[in-house]
Amino acid sequence: MVACYSRPMEKRTKEWLRQADYDMDTADYMHQGGRHLHAVFMCHLAVEKALKGWYYEKRREFPPRSHSLVFLLNEIGIKPPEAHGRFIVRLSEASIPTRYPEDLAKVERDFTGEIVAGILARGREVIAWIRTQL
Repeated sequence: MVACYSRPMEKRTKEWLRQADYDMDTADYMHQGGRHLHAVFMCHLAVEKALKGWYYEKRREFPPRSHSLVFLLNEIGIKPPEAHGRFIVRLSEASIPTRYPEDLAKVERDFTGEIVAGILARGREVIAWIRTQL
């Protein structure tokens, strides 16, 4: 029988994931405080950092300076399960209006507490999936 050894995770990868967890906790905190747009922003940042950790783990080089989740996923070269891929696209699309709303009241109506709770739950699922890939 041949033993299968996986190499230990890189220190930099662990740091990216630690920051992703920290930012996801911040997203939860913002959501609980009614700052739903900031919660979406922090969820995006958390998923971005998890993807950057995956990028670093795979390539052993610092990830590109990009906030595009789709771009980062393409650079990693992995096709996620369909539901995760759809969510990543949705979260990417939500990034601009929640970060730079043209009409704050409208965006607040679009991103209710219930909708944002779903976004945060899916964000945690995607981050958990990323961890399983490492």
